[in-house]
Amino acid sequence: MSDLKPKPDDKKAVDEMGLLILAIAANQDRAAFRRLFDHFAPRIKAFIIGQRTDPSMAEEVVQETLVNVWRKAKLFDPQKASAATWIFTIARNLRVDLIRKSNRPEPDVNDPTYLPEPDISAADQLSKSQDANQLRQTIEQLPDEQQAVLRLAFFEEKSHPEVALTLGVPLGTVKSRIRLALKRLRLEIGENQ
Repeated sequence: MSDLKPKPDDKKAVDEMGLLILAIAANQDRAAFRRLFDHFAPRIKAFIIGQRTDPSMAEEVVQETLVNVWRKAKLFDPQKASAATWIFTIARNLRVDLIRKSNRPEPDVNDPTYLPEPDISAADQLSKSQDANQLRQTIEQLPDEQQAVLRLAFFEEKSHPEVALTLGVPLGTVKSRIRLALKRLRLEIGENQ
């Protein structure tokens, strides 16, 4: 990080670079950006290559860094950091992001999670439809209070305390009704299969 500190004779240039960033932020001054680009592009590239980065990635970091400087110039605060520190921090972060991105494994196109679901046969669709009808009929045969707790807990995905609050009954009552309803559903559906 000592590379980021300005040399004593470079202090005036750092102040000038900060003013250039402020000019870019204020009115998107292209001339100021050109001067900033000419000053920092070779320095950023040398800094990134010095971090054992290949030249093509270094070029990409330079381009992305300076595009970010253009886009985010309004975020620059000369009270918090010098222009060089701000810009080199952007460059370092972009380099890290690019390295992480390049080290990600490529997705395996043969991975089963990427394969489409197989088509459901007509027989399977009919069976599912019959099962759904049987379940709906069995639920309709339940007492109203058991139907209500099942609808809220499973179809509206409410928690047991939310069901209790909605129905105005104690939590234990909700749990008992759910348990009784599921027991009856298992019994009815199990007998019919």
